[in-house]
Amino acid sequence: MTEPLLRIDDLHVDIASRNRTVHALDGVSLDLAPGEALGVVGESGCGKTMTALSVLGLLPPGGAVASGRVLFDGHDLASAGEPVLRDVRGNTIGMVFQDPLTSLNPTMTIGAQVAEPLLLHRPISKQEAWARAEEMLGLVGMPQPSERMKAYPHQLSGGMRQRVAIAMALVCEPKLLIADEPTTALDVTTQHQILELIDGLRSRLGMAMILVTHDLGVIANRVDRVAVMYAGKVAETSGVRDLFARPRHRYTQALFAALPEKAVEGETELRTIPGLPPNLATAQQGCRFAARCAFATDVCRTDEPQLTEGDHRFACFHPVPEEGEPNLGEALAQERQAEAVVVPDGATLLEVTDLRKDFPLTGGPFSRKRGTVSAVGGVSLTVRKGETFGMVGESGCGKTTIGRMIAGLEDPTAGSIVFEGQDLATMDRGQRRAHRRRIQLMFQDSAAAMDPRMRIGTILREPLVIQGVGDRAEQDRIVAELLDAVGLPRGAVDRYPHEFSGGQRQRLGLARALTLSPDLIVADEPVSALDVSVQAQILNLMRELQRDRGLTYLFISHDLAVVRYLADTVGVMYLGKLVESGPAEEVYANPLHPYTRGLLDTVNVPDPETAGSGRAPLGGETPSAANPPSGCRFRTRCPIAKDICAETEPPASTPAGADHQVACHFPLVQEPATRPS
Repeated sequence: MTEPLLRIDDLHVDIASRNRTVHALDGVSLDLAPGEALGVVGESGCGKTMTALSVLGLLPPGGAVASGRVLFDGHDLASAGEPVLRDVRGNTIGMVFQDPLTSLNPTMTIGAQVAEPLLLHRPISKQEAWARAEEMLGLVGMPQPSERMKAYPHQLSGGMRQRVAIAMALVCEPKLLIADEPTTALDVTTQHQILELIDGLRSRLGMAMILVTHDLGVIANRVDRVAVMYAGKVAETSGVRDLFARPRHRYTQALFAALPEKAVEGETELRTIPGLPPNLATAQQGCRFAARCAFATDVCRTDEPQLTEGDHRFACFHPVPEEGEPNLGEALAQERQAEAVVVPDGATLLEVTDLRKDFPLTGGPFSRKRGTVSAVGGVSLTVRKGETFGMVGESGCGKTTIGRMIAGLEDPTAGSIVFEGQDLATMDRGQRRAHRRRIQLMFQDSAAAMDPRMRIGTILREPLVIQGVGDRAEQDRIVAELLDAVGLPRGAVDRYPHEFSGGQRQRLGLARALTLSPDLIVADEPVSALDVSVQAQILNLMRELQRDRGLTYLFISHDLAVVRYLADTVGVMYLGKLVESGPAEEVYANPLHPYTRGLLDTVNVPDPETAGSGRAPLGGETPSAANPPSGCRFRTRCPIAKDICAETEPPASTPAGADHQVACHFPLVQEPATRPS
């Protein structure tokens, strides 16, 4: 049997603060063979990132290994001193952190940061390190690597910054790559390119990999084995195909049931996992999932289950049956049944006509205007009362800009935004202020949207104070009900934003948007950073509120599965243009635009058996909005483009029905016999 490259043996990690100690990891054991890819999945706070950080001794302040070993290449890193760890970091073990913007040094050029590991770990000159760094940027698919070497992190897009982070991690050709949520919040095409890049480089360099993610679609396509973590422990581990085909732990089963794809297939409400993970600062008894498990019995609450032996290991007293489909049984029958989804009444709530937004492109010592960025180039759409209009597309396509103009945070360059018969552009300041109560925005970055010096109670109460809603007691009651609705304890009012996890901050962002009971919520990537169980809770909550209060959503996302589950109507954006729109099921089942078809083919399907079959993912880079292509803006990446596509902008047409519009000279009315390569 091959000796493991990495062996984590009964690892316990504690994080001590002034008044409590969190037992972040409790007896984690994992093996990783040379060249193998291991996926680590679980909800926020389950310990997956802490496990990855423990390997490199990068624990947060107050964190320490209480017991256990981390054996890498014959050395115990858990007990190693800082000089040994410094020699390992970036040398034999590379790491790609979750947020490349915060992990890159804003004061150093890209070239200097990629070359730095070489200068630390290899006996080479600065010139040799610089040349090798430029070569590495080329290997990770960075356009114009010699020019990018002189750039700074803020001058690059999110996808480019992630490529830089990968180049830094791999420049010394490590034996092990640890990737912590490397594609979180990236659109599907950038995500696909990054994952393909990691796969190719891993194969070329013969590296092992630990992939930490909450995206089960990524896990299904990219790893050999999976470890499912819950509350600081490994709940289940096996080969990826076996795990997806036959999950045994009830927590794993619940994660799969929460996938939007499952609800779409069965036309039901998303399954959710009730309650919250346990508080790891308190002593735990029995199975840690028992309080949230529909199958828990007395033994689950008193005794702790141990991992079984064999290739497929799980720690559960009442595992999913081996044969046939998982039997949810009578326990799950007690869950709330899906209620009918609200049907839009047909009346128009919002009408956008020929909306345009240009941003000046400045440069030079006096910031003179050098050009124009066409962020939104003539978009028209209609949103009906009570419906969810889903807007999808790659990063930089103009989705968020449209949302900000509708919410009143950006002024259009041209075009009109009519809300219930009144053009927002003709309102004076007082009318706009009162009107904003009816249109609220959920920001993509919930952390940046909250004042770090204000307590949560003050943040949630602020809109009520500004709009003069109720007295203090009434405002406190509304805030308490909002916290209940988004699954957070009422005691959260006394805490600050930094004291919450990313998923919890997203819940607070939703609560803030709901405070004034608006008619329209512009939700900008509200679940992009959430694990599947919390995502299911938020999406079901949004549906409930829509059903109960007649809410309307403009739902902006790059997650096509989420949009398919939630949306009644879908609009597909590309480089400032709305290229296709129509009923959600129709657009997904019969896409008419080649770009829509490419987006759907690029999605990571949470099924190892069908992943990649008969699919033609999008390739190429999105052109610059400062100099968009003539004619059809998608033509430079389109597999069926012809001369007319460069000469004439395609008008909107309805070849498949009046409700399904497409802007393409050659719409895919019928699927071709053979897909263009």
